[in-house]
Amino acid sequence: MLAAAGIIMTAIVIAMFEVPSLLKNKFKKELWVFGLLLTFATGLNVAMCVDVKIPNPLDFMTMVFKPVSDLIFSSLE
Repeated sequence: MLAAAGIIMTAIVIAMFEVPSLLKNKFKKELWVFGLLLTFATGLNVAMCVDVKIPNPLDFMTMVFKPVSDLIFSSLE
């Protein structure tokens, strides 16, 4: 749990450095994107820290392309 608190504190420090310059330059869209990406990344890191099973994107790709691969290899034998 201490590592999760460290991750959250790091995200807060990053936001403290980046948000004022985005607001000063009136970069509203960039601020939204920054906030969404920082929140998403922080959430994933905290989830990994507390041992939540996070699916690997390659597992989905394998599930989709495995039948095609098997078909091609069986036709080549």
